[in-house]
Amino acid sequence: MARTAAPGTRERILDVAGALFYTEGVRAVGMSRIIGEVGCGKNLLYAHFPSKTDLVAAYLGRFRERRDRAEAQALREAGDDPGERLVALVAEIAGRLRRPDFRGCPFRNLLTEFPAGDELPERMAREYLAQTCELVGRLAGATGVPDPEGLADRIWLIIDGLYASGFRERAAEVAPDMVREAIAAARDPRAPAV
Repeated sequence: MARTAAPGTRERILDVAGALFYTEGVRAVGMSRIIGEVGCGKNLLYAHFPSKTDLVAAYLGRFRERRDRAEAQALREAGDDPGERLVALVAEIAGRLRRPDFRGCPFRNLLTEFPAGDELPERMAREYLAQTCELVGRLAGATGVPDPEGLADRIWLIIDGLYASGFRERAAEVAPDMVREAIAAARDPRAPAV
């Protein structure tokens, strides 16, 4: 008679796998390692996640849900002003960089490991980044600046720069001010570019 999995087994597997994927990388962590760390049998792991691709997709999906909630809260708290919403978006990202467990953006990290991949996780990562870029573009367009695409490009570079220099506290501190400066410069095309 087959044993019934304990309640929460799927979440426990996902907790362990997610922590390993985030700190060590998806490519570096095998299913055997996850089985050993969770302390479950191979059949139990594969009953919940038939392949590593399924497990990685679940890890990214879970992270995406958390990111979407944090982003939505930051945008809600910023109010209706699109410029302040851009600042809030970048400030929320900068806040995550200050956490001691910060190891970059899981989506960017995955695409660094699998740049040409076309599996579900890679498609999820590209979709997330495209949607975030579109959000930045919509908010930049709503500011009414003469060159919203240029502003969106500047904001996106600030976001990418945060992830690239994420272990520097100073970068996290100055990023929201850089967004404000970029918006001010975009509103007055005669001002020096930021």
